Amino acid sequence: MNLTDPILLIDKPSGITSFDCIRILRRRFGVKKMGHAGTLDPMATGLMIVAVGDDTKKLQEFLKLDKTYEAEILLGVQTDTGDSTGKVVKEVHVGTESDSTILQRIVELGAEGIQEVLREMVGKLTLPVPAYSAVKRGGEPLYKKARRGERVEPPLKQMEVTQCELLAICPSRLRGKDNLIIKARFSVSSGTYIRSLAEELGRRLRVPATLAGLRRTRIGDFRVENAQRINP
Repeated sequence: MNLTDPILLIDKPSGITSFDCIRILRRRFGVKKMGHAGTLDPMATGLMIVAVGDDTKKLQEFLKLDKTYEAEILLGVQTDTGDSTGKVVKEVHVGTESDSTILQRIVELGAEGIQEVLREMVGKLTLPVPAYSAVKRGGEPLYKKARRGERVEPPLKQMEVTQCELLAICPSRLRGKDNLIIKARFSVSSGTYIRSLAEELGRRLRVPATLAGLRRTRIGDFRVENAQRINP
């Protein structure tokens, strides 16, 4: 990895923040002026666009580009953060006897039925943003209020899905009981929360759902295959 190009494509690993990536790169190259376009949550992996020096002025343009994500959506669980890092607020085990109808209904839908549900999500959707997000209310990010234990009523936001594809339906074990994970690819407009889409898919399947894994594979014409990996 070198700085011959003032725009770097980075494949962020899981377990560190987007700004951790910037700190690693600053230290590696001895460069102070460096920034990124489009934050990824610590649990997420994938494409980040990093700019150096005066080219950091271009980052605003990249923020507006559409994006593609590969998501793992855990059925049967809802959390306060909208992903697997949060506190479980609702839970059903789709393999237990009492909830067998949930499993049966989803099994009966099959891959074609679930793909159809996903296809129906293509378009403009008005959805609540995650309570743990940087969206501000009263001049303060929602996640700060949520972390203090304040009751947060997330605002609604218009989000757009331009393409949606089912990748796989996988069994999952959660605390010794059976659940399902749906793997799907979403192409979305800027500002769309995949955590919100995961919960919306659950609502349409009539089962709690949360985001269990996320990888960003595209930003505009930039693709993760051309990105360079960094080690924490």
